[in-house]
Amino acid sequence: MDAELKQVLIDFASSGGRITVLSGAGISAESGIPTFRGPEGYWTVGAAEYHPQEMATLRMFRHSPDEVWAWYLYRLGVCRAASPNPGHHALVQIEGLFGERFTLITQNVDGLHLRAGSSPERTFQIHGNVFFMRCAGGCGNAALPIPGAVPGKARGEKLTATDRELLRCPKCGGWARPHVLWFDEYYDEASYRFESALRVAGETDLLITVGASGSTNLPNQVALGVRRAGGILVDVNVAENYFSRLALSGGRGFFCRGASGRVLPEVAEVLQAGASRTKPTDVSPPPG
Repeated sequence: MDAELKQVLIDFASSGGRITVLSGAGISAESGIPTFRGPEGYWTVGAAEYHPQEMATLRMFRHSPDEVWAWYLYRLGVCRAASPNPGHHALVQIEGLFGERFTLITQNVDGLHLRAGSSPERTFQIHGNVFFMRCAGGCGNAALPIPGAVPGKARGEKLTATDRELLRCPKCGGWARPHVLWFDEYYDEASYRFESALRVAGETDLLITVGASGSTNLPNQVALGVRRAGGILVDVNVAENYFSRLALSGGRGFFCRGASGRVLPEVAEVLQAGASRTKPTDVSPPPG
């Protein structure tokens, strides 16, 4: 970390400002979770091969709910086998430093941030969570955990009759669907914290983007909102991307090239040093 960024982080930590972290697939990749937009995401249905952008749609679910659920249960199994990495744990440490002044906005549906210890209240899962489901028919039943009796699937493994029974809405009895944002759907507040994410962006003094490329709409709006509000942008990524270019194109931005598991613990350490400056010295009262 260069000296200028280090000083900026130290000064910020003692300023009382708000910090937001925006995480993408890169931090999960360091835990062994593929992006599922590459070869790992392709899925064979009959004689046809479907890309993730075709499988992860409401249209496909309405046409072939068994196949879509089998694909998501395969993903669930991969995510279940993964563990949070040092980058996830560093974000938990940073949340502990700033409390109510911290928000984590994540594009990742793998639940690793929550498993690491990030609080559900301050973690906006703007693309959902693969471990949850909700009614596909819109009966109003809130998202709830996928029953533990539903196993992760091997590639190509089909649903059983028991799976189909468990993957139903407990309120109306119709199909439940994965609680994720599909490619042919829009963000909303109830499921994906759309308005909340934009509101937080306008209040953010420091935005740290981690492992994100800028390929989806809401994260881009968040970063632009922080920049418009005059906030500091810091991008952590192994390669240049939309967020690093956005950060470096303004007067208050930095690009930390490297893996989140290496960079974020260092960021947490520097912020801890800055935050310690604000703690009052323990002085005993004068005698008498």
